[in-house]
Amino acid sequence: MIQQIYTKFIYEISVIGIMRKFIILMLIFAFAFVSAQTEQTVCCEQTKSGLYCQDVPQSECKDGVKQLPTSCQSTSYCKPGVCYDSNEGTCTESTPQLVCNANDGIWNERSPAQCDLGCCVLGDQAAFVTLVRCKKLSSFLGLETNYNSGIKSEVECVLSVAGQEKGACVYDFEFERTCKLTTRSECEKGVGENIVKGQFFVDKLCSAEELATNCGPTKNTICAPGKDEVYFTDTCGNAANIYDASKINDKDYWSNIKPKLESCNPNSANGDSAACGNCNYLLGSYCRDVSADTGRATYGDNICADLNCKNTQDGKSYKHGESWCIFNDEGETGNGIDSVGSRFFKHICINGKEVLEQCADFRQEECIQDKIETSLGDFSQAACRVNRWQDCISQTDKKDCENTDRRDCLWKAGSQIFLEGASLEGTCLPKNPPGLKFWAGAEAQTVCAIANAQCIVTFKKGLFGGEQCDKNCNCLNDEWKNQRADICLNLGDCGPNVNWIGEEGYKLGYNVSITKYKKSS
Repeated sequence: MIQQIYTKFIYEISVIGIMRKFIILMLIFAFAFVSAQTEQTVCCEQTKSGLYCQDVPQSECKDGVKQLPTSCQSTSYCKPGVCYDSNEGTCTESTPQLVCNANDGIWNERSPAQCDLGCCVLGDQAAFVTLVRCKKLSSFLGLETNYNSGIKSEVECVLSVAGQEKGACVYDFEFERTCKLTTRSECEKGVGENIVKGQFFVDKLCSAEELATNCGPTKNTICAPGKDEVYFTDTCGNAANIYDASKINDKDYWSNIKPKLESCNPNSANGDSAACGNCNYLLGSYCRDVSADTGRATYGDNICADLNCKNTQDGKSYKHGESWCIFNDEGETGNGIDSVGSRFFKHICINGKEVLEQCADFRQEECIQDKIETSLGDFSQAACRVNRWQDCISQTDKKDCENTDRRDCLWKAGSQIFLEGASLEGTCLPKNPPGLKFWAGAEAQTVCAIANAQCIVTFKKGLFGGEQCDKNCNCLNDEWKNQRADICLNLGDCGPNVNWIGEEGYKLGYNVSITKYKKSS
């Protein structure tokens, strides 16, 4: 059973030098937990809930781990650095060593050589990435690794491939005039099994009649390495233009290279389209073999598979690769009040399926969401991030409270909370209060007890009888009581809260005690 503790105060008043008996009324909020002093915050190597490098009360630290009475940014074991993922070839800055190691990364105080960036050529496209990342991307796209560490900027990298001319490289092989679709530089180096230098025709297809090669049109299609779209192929196996069923007998379409924007439905994903292979990965389609899930194409065995997600949990549609936040609470998040048991979730659209990722329980992580503006429209991105609520209550200044670089708090002007004997004209509280194991341990009691308060109301007794409120009269109305209840809700799973399905608890969630005292002169 949780005990209620009430501290009684006697307040003495003298009026016009006449000492008489006064009635003193005291109100005390207990908020369902034992009153206690706030614990000092420490940098905890790992909390009992499994989180690393958190500024939390000492009692929340896992037994036997490192802890210092300072912020984690000032410690050696939680100092941020660069985390290198050797599997993906990616580097993440401002990552604590413990977090990096826990995710099988390699931590360095400064950026290591493995994080040096270069230009990765992927067909006629390029990416400014690490060497390991380049190898992974090239393998995924079925290409040989082509990496240039001498290029030192992303702009230079993109421009290095943007200007490459593409066209038909015509050459003689085994007494036949044949052709390969390639770049001018590759054609001049030599093509074919015997590395024969050819004659280059810019922006021409090998199936162009005027080139008089042995390459001609077909009804076949392919998924070209490093490309989103479905392409026609000629009889020599070269990719031609983007698949368009209406152009199957169009001589010009089989003679000249047509850019993506001049192909069928350039502003659409063309998902599962039988007639158009102008797929767009950002819009949610990608070249794949036809299957029972995709339907069939008019010609060939490939189609733009629809990768988008429709009718998701929040009733919206999302593009492939987009991610968004879901909060299993009907109310708004970030306003300082979250229901008991509520939790953040990150949802991702992958290959047409809605995939769910849970953020850490007890709202120790929150989901943040933003969008990227692209030429194809807004692209939603979300991530689970540590909920930095621990030092909100310690902030006494509105600017410090709302410093989003350091903490996730909101300032409630006009709300008073008593901290170390001082009354503040405003309170700094968590935007998303933490979930608490209120059924076990002292953590919940410590957090909720911060909202405990007492208000001593004094009455004066007149010379001729009757009583009149003299001080702290506002504590007699419901506004003061409701304000205290709101602060309790803002601290965590405290006070008159409801659970995430909207059901109230079997108790009120707080207690109001009224005690009268008389003091004689």
